[in-house]
Amino acid sequence: MSKEIEFEQDAITTAAGDLTIAFLGHASLQFTFSGKTIYIDPFHEVADYVRLPKADVILVTHHHSDHFDPQAIAAIRTDKTQILYTAVCAENLPGGIVMCNDDLQTVAGITIEAVPAYNIVHKRPNEKPYHKSGEGNGYIIPFADQCVYIAGDTENIPEMKALGKIDIAFLPVNLPYTMSPEMAADATRMIRPRILYPYHFGETDLGKLTALLADEANIEIRIRRMA
Repeated sequence: MSKEIEFEQDAITTAAGDLTIAFLGHASLQFTFSGKTIYIDPFHEVADYVRLPKADVILVTHHHSDHFDPQAIAAIRTDKTQILYTAVCAENLPGGIVMCNDDLQTVAGITIEAVPAYNIVHKRPNEKPYHKSGEGNGYIIPFADQCVYIAGDTENIPEMKALGKIDIAFLPVNLPYTMSPEMAADATRMIRPRILYPYHFGETDLGKLTALLADEANIEIRIRRMA
């Protein structure tokens, strides 16, 4: 996989200036807002992090190696970088802040809420879920008046009904580990974001998701290159 690609970017208007989103690939994102750089699940296979800006904040959703990558983290980490992650991640990389579901932390002037992310239906051959309840996080981040939800590896869990106002949602659509298009459509209707970004979608036919949400005129579906 090439590390030399030019990443797609979107600019979201907020009451305090633009939020810039760079789509690095897989489940990896970069947010730039008010002079701060925030990375979600940096993963060295999709980007050359040595060549990217240093991180003010790094969020890790869970411990699987395509989300928790110490090599990528080391490339963007400084002595001032704040890392928020799960307890399992902390066992392998000290120095961060452990967040459990429903925890709140304010770092670099940004308030971040951890929310549940887990499987109900999809399980391994041993009947254990791919992502166990309480082990991983999604994250909610308000950027001025625009509230962003990064779901992490999850299905359309009932807790999504209580997330509150979400303007921009990132939902994973990759079987068997997270959601089918049908599950993602159900999750979208629970959350009702203004903008939906399917992400971490692998080879999924996102046309199915678009078709399922064709009647939702107030939800804009944006499909970006996540190589």
